Amino acid sequence: MTAPHHPSPRTPAPASTPGAAAQEPATPPRAAAAAPGTPPGPAASATHGRATVSGDWAGSAAAQWGPGAVPVSGRPAPRGTARRVAVPLAVLSGVVAAFAYVGAVDPNEPGHYPVCPLLRFTGIYCPGCGGLRSAHAFVHGDLATALGANAAAVVGYAVFAAVWAVWLVRAVRGRPMRVGLAPGWWWVMGGALLIFSVVRNLPFGSALAP
Repeated sequence: MTAPHHPSPRTPAPASTPGAAAQEPATPPRAAAAAPGTPPGPAASATHGRATVSGDWAGSAAAQWGPGAVPVSGRPAPRGTARRVAVPLAVLSGVVAAFAYVGAVDPNEPGHYPVCPLLRFTGIYCPGCGGLRSAHAFVHGDLATALGANAAAVVGYAVFAAVWAVWLVRAVRGRPMRVGLAPGWWWVMGGALLIFSVVRNLPFGSALAP
């Protein structure tokens, strides 16, 4: 026979506490509006025309260009002319200092400068041989002696002067200096230096030898 089924007693549900209300997440109150006349903070923005920039930019702009002047968003503040020409002038200062040293210390006297390794071990003039003597003569205004010592170096002086002048003008106008040469020009210059080196080591090219 089948045993009689006795239903299990149910656990009574806990009674709700009187007066208890469902808790809901509190909504944070809105930030109070800034009082009139309060200066903008870092997150605030200042609008000038259609350009919107942060409060810090607006403050720096007012300090640099006067009240009411705000730079266009996304563009850095323009640098002064003195800062733009600082690098070209620094390069020129280094070159002038080097020429002044060579002009004061005569390379025609042995012991002042190291000897070219190629000339020392092979007796062959490289493209740079005679460059110091050329610079020494150039500093003292002897252009003929400078060309005789190293004509390629004198051409290099002229090229440097032209490039530096263009660099300075573009720096004053706030334009970047870019020197981009096609690979063919590099081959031409390399070939010219090679021909110069070969010719100055031949008997008929002794005028180009230092």
